[in-house]
Amino acid sequence: MTSPHYNETSFRMRFDQKLARMNAGTDGPADFIIADAKDADMAGGLSALGTNPVTQHPATLAEFDAAIAEIVSQDLVDILLASVSTLGRLGKRGVFEGSAIRQAVRLNDTTDLWRIHGADYGRQPSIPFRTARPDLLPVKFGLYSMTFSGDAREDADTLSRYRDFRAEAQATGISHFLEVFNPTHPLLDKADYGSFLNDMVSRALAGMHESERPVFLKLAFNGAHALEAFCRYDPSLVVGIMGGSSGTTRDCLELLHQAQHSGARAALFGRKILEAEHPPGMVAMMRAVVERRLTSSEAVSLYHEELLSRGVAPKRSLEADLQVTDYLLQ
Repeated sequence: MTSPHYNETSFRMRFDQKLARMNAGTDGPADFIIADAKDADMAGGLSALGTNPVTQHPATLAEFDAAIAEIVSQDLVDILLASVSTLGRLGKRGVFEGSAIRQAVRLNDTTDLWRIHGADYGRQPSIPFRTARPDLLPVKFGLYSMTFSGDAREDADTLSRYRDFRAEAQATGISHFLEVFNPTHPLLDKADYGSFLNDMVSRALAGMHESERPVFLKLAFNGAHALEAFCRYDPSLVVGIMGGSSGTTRDCLELLHQAQHSGARAALFGRKILEAEHPPGMVAMMRAVVERRLTSSEAVSLYHEELLSRGVAPKRSLEADLQVTDYLLQ
């Protein structure tokens, strides 16, 4: 599913190496792609950068950047997704110098992503929108997002905007991966989200030339059955999942386990990493689960041991954190 334009560093990055093995059919569990979504400033602004664990105040930009630098230095994720401004600041500091982590930029910011205090954008129909200018991107690789609603006019407009973006991306040498969310307002029954998303994404791909297709997909998780059906539909697709709300540590790790066993080969998590008591520790457990060195429950227990050794107070007791609370995973 790789675009011919995707040749920015000729397989120097770890992500590129894994993708090459996936395209060759020689990948294994260790090739599972983990991406850290540090683009929260494009969604919630100041309030979405996390919390200072000592003061409990909203994190500053400097603290947010320091958290990203810590993840980069840990060197376990394959992609670091951020806004244009964040990648610009980190680039000036040399955070990615010598790193095997692929930088990615958020290419658009549809209104359903906006998490602004006092507003209810997340419950309104998604309106396609782009803040980032293609001529001023820090890297030529990024995430494009779509949300379908089940309303014909809204969905046709969303697809039209995506068509226009693909033409612009090809003309400027931009490669992208595609994120597709579940509907944000109730025109559909939630029980139909999985099949609706599968149909809408596959019909969108059907109209694309090979040269303009996304490098990989990032889809909302609607249960193992729906994900397996999509992955089985076309094994050449590199399908990934998104994380959603933070939940328990077991929710995070069980989601990875079930998604991988359903055919997913990538995961892009934001809040599940950002809101963890110790984000690098959470990433380490994520990697251990997808590489099948630990079960999801074993990883939760080990994560709590790591918190204890660091003197970090867990948000939940071990017993509570071992619970699966997401109904889609039960």
